[in-house]
Amino acid sequence: MFINRKAPYGSIYGHEMQETILISTAFEQDVSVVFMDDGVFLLKKGHDTATINMKNVSPAYRAFKGYDIEKLYVERESLDARGLSPNDLLVPVEVLSATELGDLMEQQDIIISA
Repeated sequence: MFINRKAPYGSIYGHEMQETILISTAFEQDVSVVFMDDGVFLLKKGHDTATINMKNVSPAYRAFKGYDIEKLYVERESLDARGLSPNDLLVPVEVLSATELGDLMEQQDIIISA
């Protein structure tokens, strides 16, 4: 399980996590991805990076399905705290409460968080 907690821009965390997720699929791993805290902004529609000279990370998230990355989860409380809804996101996700995500995390063999 990969947990994205950082905003998409202003650091390399979002991009590096995305690369790590894609690399793991090359090794036929069962990949699940969680977006929480400011990491929910990674999936927000309408990224425009023209003025900040950073690579737009959005297209790769839309391509996840092609890599058989279909277990995408977003923490409900993180969406609510940022005034977002699932309709604001680039891709379909399963929205879970913090408690439900905790239960899911307990089932994982490995968790990588950034």
